[in-house]
Amino acid sequence: MASFMRHEAEEAPQVVERLVRENEPEVKSLAAFLRRRPPALVLTVARGSSDHAALFAKCLLEARLEWPVLSLAPSVLTLYRARPRPPYPALLLAYSQSGESPDLLEAVRAYREKGVLTVALVNREESPLAQAAEVVLPLHAGEERAVAATKSFLAMLTATVHLLAHTLEDPKLRQALPALPEALSRALAPQGDLGYLEEAESLFVLGRGFTFPVALEAALKLKEVAALHAEGLSLAEFLHGPQALLEEGFPVLALAQKDEALEETLRTLEGLRAKGAHLLVLSPEPDALALAQTPLALPVALGPELTPLLLIQAFYPLAEALARARGQDPDRPRHLRKVTRTR
Repeated sequence: MASFMRHEAEEAPQVVERLVRENEPEVKSLAAFLRRRPPALVLTVARGSSDHAALFAKCLLEARLEWPVLSLAPSVLTLYRARPRPPYPALLLAYSQSGESPDLLEAVRAYREKGVLTVALVNREESPLAQAAEVVLPLHAGEERAVAATKSFLAMLTATVHLLAHTLEDPKLRQALPALPEALSRALAPQGDLGYLEEAESLFVLGRGFTFPVALEAALKLKEVAALHAEGLSLAEFLHGPQALLEEGFPVLALAQKDEALEETLRTLEGLRAKGAHLLVLSPEPDALALAQTPLALPVALGPELTPLLLIQAFYPLAEALARARGQDPDRPRHLRKVTRTR
């Protein structure tokens, strides 16, 4: 019987198609406003998987729009009672599946009171977070029964690219969005498996640039559903210390795509293999796959802003199968529940 996790990943193409269609008028209006009044600073606030989506937004907005982006620490408001003094104009992007966490809600309210444009990218349109924000971009993911987010996470990434495409007025990126649903469907059939990790105790999951946020998400999924200690890191940060843990056969899962970071990624992977790491490489790029002892070939690719979505979509069935092989229920991770409320 298919897990909820697998079933919901399979729903992602329909979710993405619906999101782009339904959100188009609001996204075009918001993008036009942001072009007229570009923010001096963009702030993000999120927890868990949603915070990885927020990091993806940081990478895209800084690289493509050259807007500085900072991640808020909600506890500064909720525990230390600090009050914000943001620059003007500023933009706050709040990412959440449930829209119920009190710390996110307080952050949105506090910054909106200071004149910051607050945008909620949230799955539940009736949620407190949606009601608190000035603008709502619904995720249109529907009910998500698996604890591990799949379709809602992909919806967050899509909503971010959707807003970027219209703000940047990039016709190539806008034209690529309609191809995303079919590409997501194809991505569910990667070539290869994670069998090498069935007896593993830990591993590193690495990405660079636009693939770094989805590497973090992949590491979180391995913790959640496979009960496997996985540490997600930037390839660059990995070289500044963590690589000291490498020994013969130590597993390293790398996510790679064709963009400005690929050449450096290939050089780094060559070095890690020479140090004895067992490389598992999830990528559509032949040069990256050729370096792997365990190649995981992504059967489809789009541009650099959208291929990270295909990488994490391809990862979901791999993680679900690994969880089962390790005797875990991918839908019911230990000690976790779907909605986590933090203050």
